[in-house]
Amino acid sequence: MAHEADSLAELQRFPLMHALFGRRARRFGMGMEIPSGPLAYTSRYRPQPLSKLEQGVLVAAATGVSGWNFGVPFGPGQSSEHAGFTLRFTGRTAPTAAGIGTPVLFYTDDDGIYLTNTRDVDPSRMQELEGADEDVERILAVCREHTVRLRDVRLDLPAKPGHMMEPNFWMANAEGSTLFMPAGDVSEQLLGIMAIFLANGYVITDDANGRPAGDMAPFIQKGLLDEEKTFPLSVLELGAYEASCMEAAFMGHNIVLTQQAMGLGGLFFNGVNRWSVLGAFADQGVAGLGFRFVTDERWTVPNPVGLDGHFEGLCPPYHPDMRSAVETFTKRKFGTGGAYDPERLGAWKDPAKVKGSVTPYSDDFVDLMAEVAQYVLDTYGKFPGTQPTVAFPAYIQAHHIDTEFYDEHYRPGAYLETHARHWERWHGSEGPGAGGG
Repeated sequence: MAHEADSLAELQRFPLMHALFGRRARRFGMGMEIPSGPLAYTSRYRPQPLSKLEQGVLVAAATGVSGWNFGVPFGPGQSSEHAGFTLRFTGRTAPTAAGIGTPVLFYTDDDGIYLTNTRDVDPSRMQELEGADEDVERILAVCREHTVRLRDVRLDLPAKPGHMMEPNFWMANAEGSTLFMPAGDVSEQLLGIMAIFLANGYVITDDANGRPAGDMAPFIQKGLLDEEKTFPLSVLELGAYEASCMEAAFMGHNIVLTQQAMGLGGLFFNGVNRWSVLGAFADQGVAGLGFRFVTDERWTVPNPVGLDGHFEGLCPPYHPDMRSAVETFTKRKFGTGGAYDPERLGAWKDPAKVKGSVTPYSDDFVDLMAEVAQYVLDTYGKFPGTQPTVAFPAYIQAHHIDTEFYDEHYRPGAYLETHARHWERWHGSEGPGAGGG
């Protein structure tokens, strides 16, 4: 439609600095109610779901393929080669540690629960967005093509203690809203970061138990490790988990900034029990996303390991042991169709030459990775041993704001010009009719 094409064109021209400095958590949406207090207000409008285009733009802001990433160009341990650290050369709108690239995006609306996974999409050119309208359409289409509908009802997230913090009861996952939930695979992230440390000769030590993380003597004797260089397992795992959380935050911030340019309300928030969302209380009637969990009497909470068939950790129960997981990780990097397959394209003028310079993992190195990874699993009962297997740190909600609430209670300037003109720009109308919350 003409107004949608105009909206996308105007979106591309919206100033970055206006998005940064215009960003606010605008919680009050159409159809919502604050029942009491100095800001008590009942919207006179029905909840207004995002259009498929609006939702698609926000999904693309978080997960859109942006071209080829450049990888890590150099490492002194491979001084004559291109560094072999990257797992995915697919560039996306949010950065990831060393190009390991594990994050995906779950989201839910009135019509269902969805998963967008663009991790392994091959870009068609260096920069997917070059300003043309057809570029935007192609990016949106890629996200649509890599989105699956997991369920045909909204996420059943009770607005009750234990599942959600009380200040979020009135607005979180409300009717008409879209709730975005970025997730990262910490098991894959940890294998990727562990491989970098091991390739540079570090002996991983289990600092909690005061010993090496496995039998390192054979690998020291073979020259793969330097016994003078050690690194604590707890710090390595924390770094992998923090990287996964930051990547999810980048995705969320992309959505929030794009909301300002589109004139949508919403916010980046937490205060929601991730185990409720993931599905740990399914036996109590709260299905959540349906993740698989593993339990251990040593743990306070169950450990999420993946969503069967869609987002599976590189660890048991999806692999019989950690050696199998390491072998799968290795194939993703060096196998046919893997990151360093010379037949696959990349950002360089001569991808085959660049990728062909990288020496694949030796059998001894695969043995080393498997030794450390299996030690972690055997010692702690899960992988990673001291962090969750899945990072699920925060939520981003998008909805149509009720500007009348802000006009009633706030000073002028509480919302942007994009919010004031949103219905004209994105829906070709003056606004929805009133109808009660």
